[in-house]
Amino acid sequence: MTRLAANLSMLFGEQDFLDRFEAAAKAGFKGVEYLFPYESSIEDVRDALGSNGLTQVLFNFPAGDWAAGERGLAALPERSSEFRDGIGLALEYAKATGCKRLHAMAGCVTGGPVTQEHLDTYAENVRYAADAVAGDGIEVMVEPINSRIDMPGYVMDTTAKASAVLEAVDRTNVQIQYDIYHMQIMEGDLARNIEALLPKIGHIQLADNPGRNEPGTGEINYPWLLAHLDKIGYTDWIGCEYKPAAGTVEGLGWAADYL
Repeated sequence: MTRLAANLSMLFGEQDFLDRFEAAAKAGFKGVEYLFPYESSIEDVRDALGSNGLTQVLFNFPAGDWAAGERGLAALPERSSEFRDGIGLALEYAKATGCKRLHAMAGCVTGGPVTQEHLDTYAENVRYAADAVAGDGIEVMVEPINSRIDMPGYVMDTTAKASAVLEAVDRTNVQIQYDIYHMQIMEGDLARNIEALLPKIGHIQLADNPGRNEPGTGEINYPWLLAHLDKIGYTDWIGCEYKPAAGTVEGLGWAADYL
């Protein structure tokens, strides 16, 4: 059965962050995710979840200066200590909110190619993070993000790289975060690829392509694909990480059968 989580960094942007929890619950969502909670207090986030009966599904470890264009630290050798310093903060929020998945953003390489050193650094930092959060039953997510359109130079941009990281890290609490939009751009053949990767996938996200808007606005046959996920046995959350084409509530018709 399809379980949708509202990505509050993308959806209900017409409202302040803490007000989006109530808006998501009123729209029928039972779970939420977002990029970062750190600009709000732990108490405020916890209260927003509890008062609206929502499950906290996922958020990211601190990922550098987002407003300045940084998109993660974990694969950048010169930023490793900063990434590791942020693990404790993420863990505080995760424990307070009951969140069981944290995504380690790799980061973008500028002025040169992605090298084996970047990939090795990422694996080392993911292993460090996995060990740090394992005692609290938390999983670390490795997400391939497209480097063609959204994040040029992003280190972790294919499922092959993600699978190699899982093998190198060798921790049971590290899994792939599979974003359908990003992997449609980078690899295509969604149904077969998801089925092959299913034992490694801990979380799925969606948006249509092109445009990264809601399902039904682009080329991906979401009614078929969501039914296929049910068929092959994916039972966990699917994060709605898309940009509403014309207002969040106005664009939720595609989700009526799942909320």
